[in-house]
Amino acid sequence: MLPIAMLGGLLFHDFINAIAFLASYLIFVMLLVTFCKVKPSEFRVTGLSWGLLAVQIVGGVAVYLALLPLGPELAQGVFICVFCPTATAAPVVTGMLGGSISRVATYSIVSNLTVAALAPPLFSWMGASGADYLVMLRGVCSAVAPLLIAPLACAIVLGKVAPKVHHAMATHQGLSFYIWAVSLFIVVGRAVSYMIAHHERVGLMIALAVGAGVVCVLQFWIGRKIGTRYGDKIAGAQGLGQKNTVLAIWMTLTYLSPVASVAPAAYVAWQNTINSAQLYFHQRRNLARDKQQCVGSKQK
Repeated sequence: MLPIAMLGGLLFHDFINAIAFLASYLIFVMLLVTFCKVKPSEFRVTGLSWGLLAVQIVGGVAVYLALLPLGPELAQGVFICVFCPTATAAPVVTGMLGGSISRVATYSIVSNLTVAALAPPLFSWMGASGADYLVMLRGVCSAVAPLLIAPLACAIVLGKVAPKVHHAMATHQGLSFYIWAVSLFIVVGRAVSYMIAHHERVGLMIALAVGAGVVCVLQFWIGRKIGTRYGDKIAGAQGLGQKNTVLAIWMTLTYLSPVASVAPAAYVAWQNTINSAQLYFHQRRNLARDKQQCVGSKQK
């Protein structure tokens, strides 16, 4: 379903603007369903969060310095793909893959707040103009809070005032997958429309797309390694590899070189290709395990 959603976004990108407003509402409902599965006491900052955060910040600066000799646009574009905080949808995919939803949701909050605090000085160092602390903090919070904090708060309140509804949502996690597929259709369509509209520097755009793909694979791999150390390789991989690309595009367009935003736009395709593959193999392993258990029970 996810490759079909991505292909649909590619083919029908001209019509995405008519339904683009639905994306925020879909993500809100998707996270509300997912957070109903998690207890408030499970949200706590652990060593996993600090390990991923170190890679996100230090790795982003290292990538920028390494690519700066090749051009500031390329360096900024790939940098933002590493420095960008965790996607609001990351807890949903983590839950589908059997990882800890609470760990990724916690890191997503920590990650977004850290970016809000560090982006102004880093962007100023890169030569950006107008990277003011209060403006950046307000911009990040307005983009993240409604889609991350609000569904969490609603899930907690729902568990107190309407436990039956809360339980029904918690036991129907499959809804999140289908909502995410529709959201992915919209996000990919918007990314494709943007890249087509900014096609004047094809060589640089290809370099930005390739750079985004390389750091995407590396972040999923490094996140998995860090997560394994703390007992949850899935949470580690999704926390570091799945990025809030909408926020990254906005920050790049607002404070850095506009053409550099092609990198986070391409990151959309890279990260969701990896997510699609992970979900496919995860489902295949589960089916194979269920089949073995069925055969074993028949033999007994």
